[in-house]
Amino acid sequence: MTDTSDRGGPASPIPDDADVMSRDMRWFTYATGLGVRVGAELVPEPRPDTEVAPALPEAALGDRTPLPRGTTELLERAPYPYGRVGSPNESADALGHALVAGFGLQRREPENPFNDHRPYPSVRAKFPVQVLVRDGRHRRVLDLYRHALTGVGRQDGAAGPLEVALAGRYTRLPDSYRWFRSSLIGLELGVNLRQLCLGMELFGLSGKLRLPDRDAAGLLTDFGLTPAAEWSLPLTVALEDGGPPGAAAPAEQAADPVLDGILTVNRAQDFTGPAAPLGPSVPAGLPRDGALSWAEVLWRRSAGRMPRGMYGMTGRRRPVPERTLREAVSWLSVPPPGPHLAAAWEELRVTAVLQGVDGHADGVWHLRDGRPTLHRARPGAAAELETHYGYPVTPYAGGDVRHASAVWFLSAHPRRLVDRLGPGGFTAAQYAAGWAAQGISLAAAATGLYARPARAFQEVPTRQLLGLDPDEMIVCAAITGTPRFEGLLCDLRL
Repeated sequence: MTDTSDRGGPASPIPDDADVMSRDMRWFTYATGLGVRVGAELVPEPRPDTEVAPALPEAALGDRTPLPRGTTELLERAPYPYGRVGSPNESADALGHALVAGFGLQRREPENPFNDHRPYPSVRAKFPVQVLVRDGRHRRVLDLYRHALTGVGRQDGAAGPLEVALAGRYTRLPDSYRWFRSSLIGLELGVNLRQLCLGMELFGLSGKLRLPDRDAAGLLTDFGLTPAAEWSLPLTVALEDGGPPGAAAPAEQAADPVLDGILTVNRAQDFTGPAAPLGPSVPAGLPRDGALSWAEVLWRRSAGRMPRGMYGMTGRRRPVPERTLREAVSWLSVPPPGPHLAAAWEELRVTAVLQGVDGHADGVWHLRDGRPTLHRARPGAAAELETHYGYPVTPYAGGDVRHASAVWFLSAHPRRLVDRLGPGGFTAAQYAAGWAAQGISLAAAATGLYARPARAFQEVPTRQLLGLDPDEMIVCAAITGTPRFEGLLCDLRL
């Protein structure tokens, strides 16, 4: 990741008062010159926030392959961080266990308005990214509530190599998010990619990642993901060599001008070159204390809790040991797989507002060469950040940024991304930032903290507080701290 600071730069290239729903589209237009029109006149009458696309694509009834049971028991025998289950006898069972480990249901919190919980976060618990599996003849979607892979799309293809695909459905998120759905889906694809790699790593599976090229829309048709204009181009991981590339598909245009702008960003990807082997998703150098299993770490993952059906998150301020910081920094040291995502990763800058971390002054820190470096001592910086957070504390919602131990920010210069990776570099940075945010989430779970990924900070005052450049975009943030509330947890693991 980029670790320099105090660079010069031009004045802010987008209006300081750009609203959060259109802000990233303006950054994309600035970086690429590919105009995406934004404005209230383009926004159709929104549906109620409860009216969204289904959780799963249309499934073929009766074509269902059960997932193996006992994943949690296997993970309980694998100490965090270096314990591995290894590969069971049957490769299909190994992939099934890996998918359950990475994406499986964990728990229900009866008082939480957003259920059910998985080992990774998602906007409003909508989980718009679907995990799909094909072996040539069959196309299936991960169906967690049936604990199965359920048939979708074509079922009559020729036999072929085993492959997993990740694709996000924009219309799974409410219309009120407008163009912002583009970045949210990109970030969640990065989160899901890390979980797929983690599950495969725990169960001894290897694979090769292919990012979307201009023909990748053909995979949407192949998997029966229609209308294609509602879906992102898939990220694919081949578990066996010889997988066919995606077949070409005609360019599509959404009737909704907001979705059409989203497609402009997503379809700008054209990553070429061979598929890249997956690297590790877990950092080296973490302490081996043996106190936790992988099952416990994945169970603990939380974005914060509130009591009695309230929204948001809250925490309590307390001193935390240096290990909480070292753990997060270690997880932030592992790049995503492949040269394209690694290049986007290198363009990300990591900044943290720390508070009450043993041996570190309260204030703004930059991550340089894998080490936190004090940029500005500033007691009360976390409380100041709370004033720039889009979800204020109310009688109905919590947002206790002022009590956070660390608030992590991932930022990048959009034009540098595009100069280095082409127009698709903008989306690649979302994948890389999602990968990083999920690393922060797992580090927090291992050290008793919650971690809440967020895109709700007002960009201009936050950028000024962090010491970022005027032409630097905040891609993602993650708020970590000590949870204040506990409650009943209903175990859903299998």
